[in-house]
Amino acid sequence: MPQTQRGGTAAPPRWTGHAKGSKAYGRILAGLSCAGVATFAQLYSTQAVLPLLASDLQVTAAEAALTISLATVGLAATVIPWSFLADRIGRVKAMAWGISAATVLGLLVPLSSGFAMLLVLRLLEGMALGGIPAIAIAYLNEEVSKAHAALAAGSYVAGTTLGGLSGRLVAGPVGELWGWRTAALAVSLLATAAAVAFLVLVPKAQGFVRAQASGLRGALQMLGGHLRNVRLLAIYAQAFLMMGGFVAVYNYLGFRLSGAPFGLPATLISLIFLAYLSGTFSSRSAATMTTRFGRRNVLLAGLALAMAGLALTLTSNLVLILAGLVVFTGGFFAAHSIGSGWTGAIASTGRAQAASLYNLAYYLGSSLLGWAGGLVFQAWGWNALAGAVIVLACLTAATVAVVHPGTDPAAA
Repeated sequence: MPQTQRGGTAAPPRWTGHAKGSKAYGRILAGLSCAGVATFAQLYSTQAVLPLLASDLQVTAAEAALTISLATVGLAATVIPWSFLADRIGRVKAMAWGISAATVLGLLVPLSSGFAMLLVLRLLEGMALGGIPAIAIAYLNEEVSKAHAALAAGSYVAGTTLGGLSGRLVAGPVGELWGWRTAALAVSLLATAAAVAFLVLVPKAQGFVRAQASGLRGALQMLGGHLRNVRLLAIYAQAFLMMGGFVAVYNYLGFRLSGAPFGLPATLISLIFLAYLSGTFSSRSAATMTTRFGRRNVLLAGLALAMAGLALTLTSNLVLILAGLVVFTGGFFAAHSIGSGWTGAIASTGRAQAASLYNLAYYLGSSLLGWAGGLVFQAWGWNALAGAVIVLACLTAATVAVVHPGTDPAAA
């Protein structure tokens, strides 16, 4: 029976979100998957050709990795401003603005006259891409039924892994044949096609309610409330530590495999990113397992898998290194898919800002720890770097286990 307001008029029915299996649900996931391709193909477009870029521009491994770190710094710096803009103009419009600006900047990257200009363009590209990750999760929580929100978030994360994979697989072979500039152009063209598909596919928002302007004080109070929530802080710590370790592994494993005793060419090294397919599978599988085992337990299992996989890379056997990378990647994305979706469940208000803080921690980890890992690698080698990332994973697991005990009802 419809509710009535004072005066006898019927109140509008409460929006409960699109159910799994509906046409709109499918378009949301397809559209956000395309956004994931456009975002993450561009964000990490130079990672597969870092050795080539370092050689061409005569910079060190750690300096070449700044093309990744500055892009993620730009993203981290803008996720919160983008989230407040999305509260005013709508999730879909904000994502459309961000993805369009990033695509234009990505097309300018191959025209860089030098290393400094390349770094500036990568920073600006990252700032534009800040309009996608946090807003996408908030959009999902508003548009998809609560019963399927975790599954939808897992599907979105799976799409981001395909985006990151596609960009690297395109860049590696193209870079070896025609150089890193042509590789960057090829990835930007791929991202352009994905951005257009996103704009066509994503349906109009129905669950969005425009936020009232609350001023700087209101914004700071909302962010402060999230930062005082210890349960959210544990998830943010997981994002910072694990993403930093993850990017460090992928940034510098290529340098290890291109040197003695392996001596692999850039095309073969780019194939290591096929390990991302394990993340595509694990992120979606982890989401489905939460109904049975709870978010906390699935996240901890993902961290355990990541540590086990990384331990295998300590050997000098190429087959074991690659197998370890597959396991490590699957475990990381399982944990990430749970953490990114969990913020929306924990935060009862300001979900876009809660998700933005997750992404801020996530990409700060990518920028700072991903770059610092190069200093460890250059000074002490691969085993020291892998050991440091294992320590980060142990700290993450301990933090989550303590703050989110198994008896916590919100852990389900």
